[in-house]
Amino acid sequence: MSDARTVSFGEALRFWLKLGFISFGGPAGQIAVMHRELVEQRRWISERRFLHALNYCMLLPGPEAQQLATYIGWLLHRTWGGIAAGVLFVLPSLLLLVGLSWAYLVYGHVGWVAGVLYGIKPAVAAIVVQAVWRIGGKVLRSPRQAPWLWAMAIGSFVAIAVLGLPFPLVVLSALALGWLGGRFAPAQFLAGSGHASAKAAAAPAAPALIDDHTPTPAHARFSRGRLLRVLLLGGVLWALPMAALLAWQGAQGVLPTMGVFFTQAALLTFGGAYAVLPYVYQGAVVHHGWLSGPQMIDGLALGETTPGPLIMVVAFVGFLGGWHTEVLGPETRFWGAALAATVVTWFTFLPSFVFILAGGPLVESTHGQMHFIAPLTGITAAVVGVIASLGVFFLAHIAWPVPGGPADFAALAIAALAALALVCFKLGVIPVIAACGALGVLLKATGWAA
Repeated sequence: MSDARTVSFGEALRFWLKLGFISFGGPAGQIAVMHRELVEQRRWISERRFLHALNYCMLLPGPEAQQLATYIGWLLHRTWGGIAAGVLFVLPSLLLLVGLSWAYLVYGHVGWVAGVLYGIKPAVAAIVVQAVWRIGGKVLRSPRQAPWLWAMAIGSFVAIAVLGLPFPLVVLSALALGWLGGRFAPAQFLAGSGHASAKAAAAPAAPALIDDHTPTPAHARFSRGRLLRVLLLGGVLWALPMAALLAWQGAQGVLPTMGVFFTQAALLTFGGAYAVLPYVYQGAVVHHGWLSGPQMIDGLALGETTPGPLIMVVAFVGFLGGWHTEVLGPETRFWGAALAATVVTWFTFLPSFVFILAGGPLVESTHGQMHFIAPLTGITAAVVGVIASLGVFFLAHIAWPVPGGPADFAALAIAALAALALVCFKLGVIPVIAACGALGVLLKATGWAA
């Protein structure tokens, strides 16, 4: 560590639990929250170490924000620190979605609930806009200083938003261009800050607990034996629950089928939740019939407006599948559905823990090496464009909820106010979401909202 300060395991646990309840806005918003809390305010990790870890997580299948939390928790407090950070990032979302899924099935559409959702959706779009500003400002200097990075950010936006190219292709292209950039324009690919640089120069930040030049801790150094142990344990933690489910229900049972299906989904989620949703829709709705198409869309709305990774929509899918198939019998439908949601969550997130705990030491060994930094910086620049495309998608969705219909100016006004509050007035995510939800209820009640 860079100085005498330490972070106790208990203090870290309290923060990771808090993060699990405030991590709204999908991966973009969650990464922005972690950056604000861990880099800017608490100074647990430096800018460059944060971005180095983020770039690795962006390469992996699975929820990058949850993997980033796991990575930083592992750096701070070894394996149990990473497990605690990753679990607490997901657990509040799982509990909330189980409760909301039950309320959705039992009580249906309630007026005030529709109003809350109406107000929160524009707030989510504003959180994404804030994330573009924060992360883009940390990576992109002025276009004159870093034209290559700006071109990659704009190119990735066009590739995703206009051409509809797959995210893995965008990432691999950014990786290749970053490697070339590191050879021919290395100064552009050094981790730096954009619109934050002036502030940094005027008021240098205090040293971070894990700073740019902090030596890699002993537990984070690569060991072949440790790598094999992590892979073996990950395999056991997958195989034992699957064996129990197969012994209970057989190969055609609902829960073993869900376990296999969502393991496959976890290994295909390059590009985040939106990249894998078509796969989940095709399997869960069309092939297995665990829920209907409209229910899948409603589940996505719930996933967007609850904390935790957006891929947690799979818990909603599992809950409805367990409810409709009555896995524990008709008299215990809730507990059967909750069990199905838990099984789905386990098999979806287990690979993420293995990726971080197995690959983390390899990533730490590349810290500060230009031939690794440049490709990963290129990915970060491309991710800025991808997040911007997500923001445009959200804004278009709230502006025209019915394609071809009239514009919803009330929703756009909420999004503008939320963005102003977040970017200009630096208000917290929770107060902004709460205010937008209350405003949505008011507008629905008075007839001002569609």
